[in-house]
Amino acid sequence: MQEGVAVAVQVDGWAVTAFVGYLVVLIGIGAWSARFSSQGIGNFFVGGRAMNRWVVALSAVVSGRSAWLLLGVTGMAWTMGASALWAVVGYTVMEFILFLTVARRLRRFAGERDCVTLTDIFAERLADHDGRLRAALSLVILIFMAAYVSSQFVGGGKAIGASFGLEPEMGILLTALIVLLYTTVGGFLAVSLTDTLQAVFMIFALLAIPILALGPVGGWGMVTAELGAWDPSFLDPLALGAGALLGLVGIGLGSPGNPHILVRYISIDDERELRFAAFAGTTANVLMGAGAIFIGLVGRATFPELSLLPGEDTENLYPLLANQTLPAPLFGIVVASIFAAIMSTADSQLLVGASAVVRDLYEKVLRKGEETPQRELVFLSRAVVVLLVIAALILGWAAEELVFWLVLFAWAGLGAAFGPPLLLALYWKGTTRAGALAGVLTGAGVTIVWYLTPVLKDWLYELIPAFILAGAVTIVVSRFTRAPDDVEEVFRVLEGRSASGDTSVPPAPPHLR
Repeated sequence: MQEGVAVAVQVDGWAVTAFVGYLVVLIGIGAWSARFSSQGIGNFFVGGRAMNRWVVALSAVVSGRSAWLLLGVTGMAWTMGASALWAVVGYTVMEFILFLTVARRLRRFAGERDCVTLTDIFAERLADHDGRLRAALSLVILIFMAAYVSSQFVGGGKAIGASFGLEPEMGILLTALIVLLYTTVGGFLAVSLTDTLQAVFMIFALLAIPILALGPVGGWGMVTAELGAWDPSFLDPLALGAGALLGLVGIGLGSPGNPHILVRYISIDDERELRFAAFAGTTANVLMGAGAIFIGLVGRATFPELSLLPGEDTENLYPLLANQTLPAPLFGIVVASIFAAIMSTADSQLLVGASAVVRDLYEKVLRKGEETPQRELVFLSRAVVVLLVIAALILGWAAEELVFWLVLFAWAGLGAAFGPPLLLALYWKGTTRAGALAGVLTGAGVTIVWYLTPVLKDWLYELIPAFILAGAVTIVVSRFTRAPDDVEEVFRVLEGRSASGDTSVPPAPPHLR
């Protein structure tokens, strides 16, 4: 147990070398993926729908965790104890269910109708001929994606500052440059492969740090005794009010509506592999979530006062504990794991944002009915990624909120806007374009208004009311409007039935294996 002023982080040349080596590997993956991703917009944004089950499993869960898990949840556990566990329970359970249900329908429909983006699926399912729904979805993506990516850059700045003693502004810039390099060059393939590698780094770091940190504080028994003596409720996962518990578990409602997760399901080579991906991805989620909670608990026993943390910021706990616990080369790898979490989400969000501009607005709305060369679309996609990085950088430098809350806002906005209309469109034949459009606007609008109203924000996490209202509005409006004429054919595809009623799944085409 330490007391006094903030603990200084010791920077070692081996740590810097290990960290730089990791970044070189990421850029190398981007360069290796460049030729494949340059062949067409389908390759650039969904990897030609030919991704391996391991890649889909790990990249799907890692892309949703970001700096929020390593910096935010660890700091949250330091503050509120074992009850922070509920922050990871909701999304872990929800994403397991999504892998086994929604993912299969998305993959079938995307393959049958040649959908590249989530917006493509909405447009095809609901007959969005004039592009109004597509435009609304793209706008919502860009608004919340900017907050999401900028929060990752802020997380990168914190990680650099707490790990290597650099200014946060320099860390933000470095994070953005690395993400920009391999995302613009390698596209979805590079993003998915690096996410898979980053999953390994994150799982290792999240499990190794609390285990190794137990030695200096006398073992788990001493940790529990110390924390229990300080506050008996600190180790009780149920020491929460009903509203707080509902808010934390409700985080899982964001998973069905976040495009950077859902697009992973579309990318798998064979839908039958999604069952394996469900168990592999859930195992990764459980290990990462448990590790983050234990880091917070052990970190509280090690650094019991806020004044001991750099900048008196709980989100600096993770790199500080790693620096105090691990040998220099392993510390460099742990810092790399922070960047892994940050970049695995930032790169995915940038691709989603670029696809909203190039695929959904430029190709499908502005140049509707025209034949646009694939090379032109790929070039524009890379240019848009650059512009989005610049915009996120500006917002990131101006950001003042904690990574945890900024991520939750973006997560809520996308989850509430996309989730209810998508689930209804996939499972209810009565869903209409007008209903989905109303639901999307309701989900986004309620999220923003609730977030900006302190009395509401303090009462309940904005995702929950926004999700419920978006679903209700979608149903009500759909009841008074007409469903697409081809709804029976659409559900034949979604349910995996052939024209004869056969539900067997055909093997993937040779070029997708």
